Amino acid sequence: METMSSSQPLLQSFKSCHEAVSNELEEILSDTGSPYLKRIRSASFVELNLLFRLAAPAVVVYLLGNVVSMSTQIFCGHLGNLELAAVSLGNTGIQVFAYGLMLGMGSAVETLCGQAYGAHRYEMLGVYLQRSTVLLMATGLPLMVIYLFSEPILLLLGEPKSIASAAAVFVFGLIPQIFAYAANFPIQKFLQAQSIIAPSAYISLVVLGIHLLLTWLAVFKWDWGLLGASLILSLSWWLMVVAQFIYIMFSKRCRNTWRGFSVQAFSGLWGFFKLSAASAVMLCLETWYFQVLVLLAGLLPNPEIALDSLSICMTISGWVYMISVGFNAAASVRVSNELGASHPKSAAFSVVIVTSSSFIIAVIAAIVVMALRNVLSYAFTEGEAVSEAVAELSPFLAATLILNGVQPVLSGVAVGCGWQAFVAYVNVGCYYFIGVPVGVLLGFKFNLGAKGIWSGMIGGTFLQTLILLWTTFRTDWNREVEIAKTRLNTWDDKKEPLLVEN
Repeated sequence: METMSSSQPLLQSFKSCHEAVSNELEEILSDTGSPYLKRIRSASFVELNLLFRLAAPAVVVYLLGNVVSMSTQIFCGHLGNLELAAVSLGNTGIQVFAYGLMLGMGSAVETLCGQAYGAHRYEMLGVYLQRSTVLLMATGLPLMVIYLFSEPILLLLGEPKSIASAAAVFVFGLIPQIFAYAANFPIQKFLQAQSIIAPSAYISLVVLGIHLLLTWLAVFKWDWGLLGASLILSLSWWLMVVAQFIYIMFSKRCRNTWRGFSVQAFSGLWGFFKLSAASAVMLCLETWYFQVLVLLAGLLPNPEIALDSLSICMTISGWVYMISVGFNAAASVRVSNELGASHPKSAAFSVVIVTSSSFIIAVIAAIVVMALRNVLSYAFTEGEAVSEAVAELSPFLAATLILNGVQPVLSGVAVGCGWQAFVAYVNVGCYYFIGVPVGVLLGFKFNLGAKGIWSGMIGGTFLQTLILLWTTFRTDWNREVEIAKTRLNTWDDKKEPLLVEN
């Protein structure tokens, strides 16, 4: 972007660029004099261009972040089945708890920064970034206690002694990662609100290369074992945080949204906490859902094989899930932008395009998984027993991938519209009153093992997806525009916009 002599022309440039794109889509959809198919074709071209400019780099960021963690699991898996089970239990059983909570609380910045940017209150984005970071750093302190007592916690949950002890060693090295999450997620949402995603993708790519080299050295050359592998993982996340923050400080694209450190970051924390908690409940219930699956698998007969096979499937699922999370981010930005611009037709059309695109990609991924089901596990471990178990679970993995092609995108729509509280209730009912009990019944009572547990989980996710689809289909987008207007007007009238309810 060109350097301008004052901030006002730059703000006008941002505004005009946004409005020109949005007006074009809305005008196409509103042109009733044009043939219907022609309107849909033209609108699809415009929306896909907008969508993939947002989604593509977001997918890369989330994928590379996931690959960083997955590569650690792969390296440790080649040390033996016990090490693989320990890493999967530590990663999915303990670490995902912190990941879900931090990502959920950090997602409050997604709504606040997005709306502030749309309302041209650019100076508030930096304040929201700092306020969220302060809050998440404080949240990291009690989470650290959970990490320190991970072994007795896992034993209390019924996990085998050998696996729980090895997992605790791995988890100790992940303590610095907690605070990296606390800084990383607000930074990502701050940049995402401004459609600045590509730099994070480049940074993630460089960090991945460094991580692979250091992890290989730590595990195979320096013999640092599980603790060394997890410390390298924590270091890699901090490298991403530092690099992104340096970009924010020195990039001209952030000069109007980052004005330096401010004491305002320590004010209004209670109001910010309430907003963060609402977002956290919605996302944590989704993230922890599959964590429960892994913890339950540790209670099955022959838990080592069950954990290994499930962790491999969950890792693959998580890798594809990151694609949907990229579309989730794009859906949130597109919907909130169009609602803020008073374009109900564009908002509704964007939902259809982003959901369809993510679904098609998920179906392709499911087909690939089924075609490679007999060889998938060998990327993680050389055990034939684990390979057979993964092949048996592949149909469940394929079904999960397809559902994950839709459900996260609808959650992104919910964030864009401010439906977090409603989705939280839906998640509780579908996941924890239906999915988990049915999974336990099938897995333990009917002796279906991991397949039974996963069947219950799929049932809960399917029901939740149906409810979100029905809710989105029945949405009055004109009413959503009015709600967005009220929210922005309230921000204009009050000095403290954090108290506005979603």
